[in-house]
Amino acid sequence: MFTLIFLFFFLNIPLLVSRFTHSRCFWRMKQNKDKDGDLVAGCIFFLIGVEWPVKKDYFNHILNIETTAEHNQFALALAFSMDEVNRNPGLLSNTSLVFDFQEGGCKPVSHLNSLMHLYKENPYILPNYSCQKEPMCIIVLSGPDWEVLHLTYGPFHPILSNHEQFPSLYQMAPKDTSLAIAMVSLMLQFNWNWIGLAISDNDQGIQFLSHLRREMEKNTVCFAFVNMIPVEMHLFQSRAEVYYNQIMTSSTNVVVIYGDTDSTLAVSFRRWQSLGIQRIWVTTSQWDVITSKRDFQLNSSHGTLAFAHHHAEISSFKIFVQTLNPLKYTDEYLASLEWMNLNCKLSDSKCKTLRNCLSNASLQWLKVQTLDMAFSDDSYDIYNAVYAVAHALHEMFLQQADNWKGYYAHCLKLHSFLKKTSFINPVGDRVNMNQKENLQEEYDIFQIWNFPYGLGLKIKIGEFSTYFPHGKQLHLYEDMIEQSTGSRQMPHSVCSADCGPGFRKIWQQGMAACCFDCSPCPQNEVSNETNVDKCVRCPEDQYANREQNRCIPKAVVFLDYKEPWGMALALMALCFSAFTAVVLGVFLKHHDTPIVKANNQNLSYILLISLIFCFLCTLLFIGHPNSATCVMQQIIFGVLFTVAVSTVLAKTVTVLLAFKLTVPGRRMGFFLLSRAPKYIITICLFIQIILCAIWLRFSPPFVDTDPHSEHGQIIIVCSKGSETAFYCVLGYHGFLALVSFIVAFLARNLPDTFNEAKMLTFSMFLFCSVWVTFLPVYHSTKGKVMVILEVFSILASSAGVLGCIFIPKCYIILLKPERNFLRKFRETTSS
Repeated sequence: MFTLIFLFFFLNIPLLVSRFTHSRCFWRMKQNKDKDGDLVAGCIFFLIGVEWPVKKDYFNHILNIETTAEHNQFALALAFSMDEVNRNPGLLSNTSLVFDFQEGGCKPVSHLNSLMHLYKENPYILPNYSCQKEPMCIIVLSGPDWEVLHLTYGPFHPILSNHEQFPSLYQMAPKDTSLAIAMVSLMLQFNWNWIGLAISDNDQGIQFLSHLRREMEKNTVCFAFVNMIPVEMHLFQSRAEVYYNQIMTSSTNVVVIYGDTDSTLAVSFRRWQSLGIQRIWVTTSQWDVITSKRDFQLNSSHGTLAFAHHHAEISSFKIFVQTLNPLKYTDEYLASLEWMNLNCKLSDSKCKTLRNCLSNASLQWLKVQTLDMAFSDDSYDIYNAVYAVAHALHEMFLQQADNWKGYYAHCLKLHSFLKKTSFINPVGDRVNMNQKENLQEEYDIFQIWNFPYGLGLKIKIGEFSTYFPHGKQLHLYEDMIEQSTGSRQMPHSVCSADCGPGFRKIWQQGMAACCFDCSPCPQNEVSNETNVDKCVRCPEDQYANREQNRCIPKAVVFLDYKEPWGMALALMALCFSAFTAVVLGVFLKHHDTPIVKANNQNLSYILLISLIFCFLCTLLFIGHPNSATCVMQQIIFGVLFTVAVSTVLAKTVTVLLAFKLTVPGRRMGFFLLSRAPKYIITICLFIQIILCAIWLRFSPPFVDTDPHSEHGQIIIVCSKGSETAFYCVLGYHGFLALVSFIVAFLARNLPDTFNEAKMLTFSMFLFCSVWVTFLPVYHSTKGKVMVILEVFSILASSAGVLGCIFIPKCYIILLKPERNFLRKFRETTSS
């Protein structure tokens, strides 16, 4: 079963494709060049069944009635349909259909009621009445808006669909329930959102306005204006100038026209076109009239877009008409009745578009290109009406339901069969007379151009079908649009210019939903489409480019050895550590000199070694951070600086104890003097280790990213983990430095040959100054600058200790060796 369904669908694909790619072109010629916009009126026909054969020539005496060409087209369509039915052996055996068409039987649709007096004066043709012995029911076929008629052609009127008020009335035209959806789909396809509307101020116009407004609101399409043209002529004349000014001053390029073709709306439409208003008119097939535009512009993109109910093409119509009366029904005359099928594939290479060809075409050239005579929507309704009556009569005869007595009995019986009639007409379209059932609607979309001298061009540019899923119901033939106009684009019709990428829409109070201002996206937000309501914020690892239409991945940066700052700091660290190593070498080489022995040379060695590692530990801050380096940065920095500062403290305490406790013969003083530095360094280091252990236990340092400090960059830094622990370590360093400073300050004036208390005091002052300055600056910086500041503080404070304590001694050792002897120093001092 599934295979059969799939095979059926597969076989139908070519049919669907061919249906939606079939191009159709038409041309038409106005017969009366002095009268603009001859709009179609309605006619009354009487369909009668007779029991004798009817040949084609029978219709000539009816068609010879003097009437306008526009009215004659309906009679010709009716004659063609009846002739086709009468020649069909499968329908109405022994019965033929004829029609009666009285002179004066065509009037504007709003005046059809006035024709009743014709039939009151001639009661033998009065509908549903006859004095014959066994009369057959006469079927009335007319245009819309006549309450007593049975079958109507022309546009569908919702008022006439009231079956309680009009129980025996049938409208052959399909309902326009999807017309609003089709029009809005076309607007969306061409990106129109600013639309004008002109409708008749009656129930039909108000209902259409309701449907159209609902669909437009769903898709954010707005009305630029709504002209509700009053039906009464005196009201219209008093407001005509207002309607004209409204459409002229509006910025919209698209105007929807909907209403009766014989109304004040039609008067307005003819007036607007005669005054040269350049707009795209979107309307229905009833308005596909030709006007002789004297100000025609070939390069204009404006025209009329007409929606017509889809129906298959009916062939041989032109041949039938011309065989009735070849002298009367010439090609030129037929072109004034109906649109003529035109060959879309023109072989003339001189004209690039159909408009160019048709604007310069002669009547003889058009005759050669003509394929057949087309059926309008009204003519097609007549065609289906004839077949509906034929099928109903045929079914009634087959069921031998002809035992009726009297005229009304026959009509009631026919009515009961007619309302159940459903069939496929000869061209393959389904016709259902039960109007309570909603059939799927299909529309052909035509583009119509008016040329000088009453010549018109109509090209099918698309199709709308409710058989397809929502969003795929509209199919446009872009190649036909390009072939007819030279471009695939339609003129724009928008309230506000599009907000391009990098901008967002902002609505002002009181403005329509389609009218807005454009504002740049906020910082680090982008929009890569047009007309977005809200910009999108870039992810943390990306940033908005200058145009703010896309997010760019941020560059991952850190304090690298390859950049100037990283290279400079690394070079400084290596130079200082090398210089410290040289100083250590000098001290080791001159270890037996008084200046090296003074103030405990072992402490000097420890201090120099710790300073070497203090300089080198800054290299951990340079390069790509990882978990190990982040932990080692702070822990090694804290431990090494504790060793260095506690060594300085031990040196100052040694100087102080040397004078306070060194009394001859007292071993306790000597013991304290020799052991105190070790205890001081050990205890101070132990306390710092405890602080670091607590730091690592609860909130250790880790690798962090900083995407905010620098625009377009993600800075990889080592987060302290716990700022409190970090400041405890720094505070502990500061506490040791402050104690060292105080002790050294107290021992600065003690008598000693090589008393370095003053140098220790100054070094601790410099050390404290560097880190006190570091704290506020550190809080005001972010990212990579913060790392540079910390490295520079380590180098500066370490270099300060090295310079203040050891540079003077190296100066004496290397440049003033004569002062590096106790006897010489004393002689120099005494002299």
